[in-house]
Amino acid sequence: MTRPRPDTAPALPPVAPEVVAAAVESLTTRLRGRLDAAVAALAATPVGTADDGTYGIQCGVDARVTLTPGPSGTITTPDQARCTCLLSPRCLHRTAVLAAAPVAEAGPPAAGEPAAAPARSADRATATGPAPSTALTSSTGPAPSTARTSSTGPAPSAGQVRAAADLWTAGAAVLAAGVTAVGAVQRAEVLRAAHTARLAGLHRAEEAALDVVRRVRAAHDPDSPRRTGEVVAALRELLLVTHRLRAADPDPELIGGVRHPHRPDRPLRLYGVCREPVVEPGGRGGVVTRLVGDDGRWYALRDVRPGGAGRARRAGTAHVTLRSFLSDHERLSRAGLVVTGAVVAPDGSLLAEPGVRATFAAGRPWTDDVPATAPAGPGQAPSPTVCTVEILAADGEGVLVRALTGDTPGPVLRLAPAHRHPALAHTANLRRLGACPGLRVRVLGRVDPERATTLRPLAVGPVSGSGAPTLALPEEWRGRADLGYDRLRDDHFPSGAAPCPPPSLLPGTAARPADPPLRHLRDLVELAVTGGRRAAAEPARTGDRDGRAAALRRGGFATGADLFAALGAVAARRSRDAFGRLAGDDQDHYAAQWLATAVYLAGTEAALGRALWQG
Repeated sequence: MTRPRPDTAPALPPVAPEVVAAAVESLTTRLRGRLDAAVAALAATPVGTADDGTYGIQCGVDARVTLTPGPSGTITTPDQARCTCLLSPRCLHRTAVLAAAPVAEAGPPAAGEPAAAPARSADRATATGPAPSTALTSSTGPAPSTARTSSTGPAPSAGQVRAAADLWTAGAAVLAAGVTAVGAVQRAEVLRAAHTARLAGLHRAEEAALDVVRRVRAAHDPDSPRRTGEVVAALRELLLVTHRLRAADPDPELIGGVRHPHRPDRPLRLYGVCREPVVEPGGRGGVVTRLVGDDGRWYALRDVRPGGAGRARRAGTAHVTLRSFLSDHERLSRAGLVVTGAVVAPDGSLLAEPGVRATFAAGRPWTDDVPATAPAGPGQAPSPTVCTVEILAADGEGVLVRALTGDTPGPVLRLAPAHRHPALAHTANLRRLGACPGLRVRVLGRVDPERATTLRPLAVGPVSGSGAPTLALPEEWRGRADLGYDRLRDDHFPSGAAPCPPPSLLPGTAARPADPPLRHLRDLVELAVTGGRRAAAEPARTGDRDGRAAALRRGGFATGADLFAALGAVAARRSRDAFGRLAGDDQDHYAAQWLATAVYLAGTEAALGRALWQG
């Protein structure tokens, strides 16, 4: 019996990259031209599941595609995807379904494939790579420098160099076209090159390529939030790693390794910190409960399934799925947990594997015990940050605040919604906070990777002992309000809190976070990713009438000004033959110049962020 799934977006099983690439390659040129339209049409097509675990998608009167995942729940071989039409398996229906499905994670090597080089440190398991070399800032040469490496090992083999060059070419093509113009055929080319990198043992490059494909697909999803910075970071990582590998850089960290879950050698004593709703592309939603251990490390319990924002809203009180542990996410986020035989994924997620035992334990106030961390460097996953702030004023959907160290005023920051979906409570809670200037609160959130002066709060709590007005939360909330789930009400605020400017603001001033000229360089880097090479050439065509390069130079970013001008000039420079037609393509030169600019931008922004949050 086949049952239609309740979510509107196709909830298809993940598909191995090489299966998608082979299916697209088997299409005729005419069918490839129709592939993007066929993939888009599947967004409104229901997906049925059968009792035997197969998926059925009706693609026409005489065409029904059936997917039969293996024991892992993933489509790993071409014969697991079948279509009833006469052109199968080289048909548009089967290929469109495979292209619309999620891309499978990079797993352990199959039998006969090369094994991965081990990671050099435990920190490598939670990062996508080392910080890019600051040598990649030259705007005068066609390629970034690769002179600096963190360590030396055997040089990549000839096969690895070829595989890296192939993947560089695929990534450069995505950059030149722009995310908005990259379709299923071009994504399949990146997947094909990623599989070649896997066979060559280049696991970090493969992982970076799969990340690019996922980010590009998310950018085409109308229900997914626009996260251009994540696409920029993914492309920067892919191009940086493949550029250095194709130059035979001997740094062993460029090879990477397959990241496996690990079992700590002692029980974990964890304390709940907050709940964060999750809304992912493809109609998936849920909750992540964040916990911190005695050692100061962050852990997470994820519960994300099909259902979109509606399920994300409901999952905040759902039962925790950790073997036989009986509790819910709301209770756990305000209490504690002792885990014996824990299995921890590379990103810190706790896995419900055999042998795991969990016991409920007492919690502790996160306002006193959560580690205050600075924003992570380029390529590293950011950890939550804790700070005390004073509310200044509402600022659209966000709130202007002043950071405090004791009673000492610090820089002006902006709190922006962590999620803007109307089904979640972030925006409404920030609007309520912004209506009470002078209030002091403790904030836990993530520093926006695109702007160091913006914090995306996950939870807030009262500030004790300051004598200033602060929140009065219910006792059962244990001193914190999860901004995605808990609704702040009038009785949570001090009585008689007047909406007037606090003493820390001078009359007539409009305190706002500093917007450094470096923002102009980020705008160009992001424009190049979204709009492609043609969009990046606009400053060179218009002569930079807005004076952005001059503003960078006045702000002290002389190298940034040079890179800004060089990127626009390289993007606009296209060689032509005697008849005015484009002759050849210097795509490598353009990609290398964009990479140099993106690496400089990431390194400089990270340095500014450290100066702001640690100063």
